[in-house]
Amino acid sequence: MLERYSRAAMVSLWSEETRLTLWCLLESSLAHAQAARGDIPQEAALAISKHARFDEDLLERSKALEAETQHDVVAFLRAIEERMDAEDCEYSRFLHFGATSSDILDSTLAIQLVQAASMLEQELSRLLVVIARRAREHKETLCLGRSHGMAAEPTTFGLKLLSYYAEFQRARERLRRARSEVSTISLSGTIGHYAFLHPQVESAVTEHLNRELPAVFSTTLRAASTSSMPTAWELRIEPIATQVIPRDRHAVFFSTLGVIASSLERFSLEIRHLQRSDVGEVSEAFSSKQTGSSAMPHKRNPILSENITGLARLVRMPMQAALENIALWHERDISHSSVERVIAPDTTVMLDFALARMTKIVDGLQVFPERMVKNLEATKGVLFSHGLLLRLLRNGITRKRAYKIVQRTSMQALDGGEELTEVLKRDEEANALLSAEDFATLCNHHHYTRHVDALFERVLSC
Repeated sequence: MLERYSRAAMVSLWSEETRLTLWCLLESSLAHAQAARGDIPQEAALAISKHARFDEDLLERSKALEAETQHDVVAFLRAIEERMDAEDCEYSRFLHFGATSSDILDSTLAIQLVQAASMLEQELSRLLVVIARRAREHKETLCLGRSHGMAAEPTTFGLKLLSYYAEFQRARERLRRARSEVSTISLSGTIGHYAFLHPQVESAVTEHLNRELPAVFSTTLRAASTSSMPTAWELRIEPIATQVIPRDRHAVFFSTLGVIASSLERFSLEIRHLQRSDVGEVSEAFSSKQTGSSAMPHKRNPILSENITGLARLVRMPMQAALENIALWHERDISHSSVERVIAPDTTVMLDFALARMTKIVDGLQVFPERMVKNLEATKGVLFSHGLLLRLLRNGITRKRAYKIVQRTSMQALDGGEELTEVLKRDEEANALLSAEDFATLCNHHHYTRHVDALFERVLSC
């Protein structure tokens, strides 16, 4: 099993500590890049990097000043300026030199979203490992395939799980593309035209961040294992910002999270249906001390899967808000800001939780092959109707006639509680067209699962 982040790590990513740590890193990197170009004195860059360091005092003072200024970045900058002693105070004027608040806010959000995507990818990878293991375990486990909730044709439980494996593989690829969408930062100043910040400064800061962020996050985030932290960063420069990074990027990101949540819901809904008392093919793990109902002691409810269904609804909700954030007034307004301060932490934390929960469900899922066979047998062989229909067509009769024969005998089998093969053998028209070999070949569960190995080879490459 792959290692996972601690539950606190994703929450910590959106903490005030992480936010101000990244702001300090950005301001320090900006100052050093400007000093390297000669835009500000070298001594100013050293003074800024010396005092732009996170601690609890900086956090508390920033909060106090924000209450006065009603501006988080201005409060943060003044808190740093106040820390500069007599030796360095003359250089405080070079802090945030030529930059605007959105340079810091948008770049920080990009970093957080990239990190969140990496953590979610780690959870997706863990889920894929578990699904693959359970799929192999039940590759040959016969079960009922259903359409419209009704019995359709035989399949295997391994193939059911393989479908979800392929879906979450696609989810992982989409997440990687979404991470790339939001991996751009901008230090282009007001209106994004570099009037007071040279493009070379932005390039230098981007390179510096890509080098420093692995170490920053390995110490800032409360992760279960530093070995699971990303070791490489690939932040890029936003080709053209309008003071803010265009929000179509963020819309793609949050929409991708919503699609992943919907895939989780599809999986959880399947488990909930299969656990129903009248189906009974699987069950979530149920401990000896667990209770299912306050009133009915016999209940074993699929509460974890139901929880995922609810979480999926919450993760999808911000998709609409993210789409509406695309249309800002002219070069920018801040109508997107309040939205993102809510949906960025909420959706990533909830999806992280849901992925970990689904991994737990699949890992401990109880499977009842005997019940699966019993449910197959309860169909009285009508699951074989498609194969019989095709054989009748091969034997030279029209589709209309063939369909009528198979439908008539299938309904007789279901209504009379008799095996379809027995009804067919008594039916003069059917018996004249179908041989004993036809019945033996086509009225056989394994005829429907003979390509299982090929499908596993295709999807798992194993």
